[in-house]
Amino acid sequence: MKKNFKYYAAVWTILFVLFQLVVFLMRPFLPGFFVRYDARFWISWCCIVIAFIGNLICAYIVFDRNSVSQTFYHLPLITVSRGALIAVLILGCAFMLIPDFPAWIAAIVCGLLLAFNAIAVVKAGWAATAVADIDRKTAAQTSFIKTLTADAEELSARAKSGDVRAACQKVYEAARYSDPVSSEALSVEEARIAVGMRDLAAAVAADDGENAAEIAEELTVLIRDRNRKCKTLK
Repeated sequence: MKKNFKYYAAVWTILFVLFQLVVFLMRPFLPGFFVRYDARFWISWCCIVIAFIGNLICAYIVFDRNSVSQTFYHLPLITVSRGALIAVLILGCAFMLIPDFPAWIAAIVCGLLLAFNAIAVVKAGWAATAVADIDRKTAAQTSFIKTLTADAEELSARAKSGDVRAACQKVYEAARYSDPVSSEALSVEEARIAVGMRDLAAAVAADDGENAAEIAEELTVLIRDRNRKCKTLK
């Protein structure tokens, strides 16, 4: 992700330098127009530079994530800050070019625009964090069934005889079609299922078909009870 930020920063640098060149070397391109570097000019210029820096900071926040999903959730930060940059750039350049434009109006308009967009960026960041927290919570709630299904499938693959494999496959099918969302209220049932899976793993290692079938039957009952209780909790 940081590699992507380097590319973004390179483009940002080119645009920032281009802006400075146009602003401070615009006189040859505007025959007969005299650019005053007064308070109006510097207020507008400072606001545009702040918008540029804000956009770069937002890009760093987005690309400094450890996962693709985290980066995706925070992408609105770049979109909002880029919109702010474009708006401030247009208004700021207009204020620079309008002769005898009151400096206090430029300060108020650009300041309000920066403030509104700063609030929008904060809201976008808060929304991204909230969605990421929900995603992490959902992943944690579904981890038990996902792990149970994967373990049952692995035991089925490791089974040496057909009856042991059939027992493991029975548990796998029960786990595969279970409600994936867990909760603290299911901790007792899920703890018993975890113990049963350890017993099934031992039976698979010993190639004990009779014991494996018995444990698989108990596990399917436990999984069914767990799913029934999970349904009543909703």
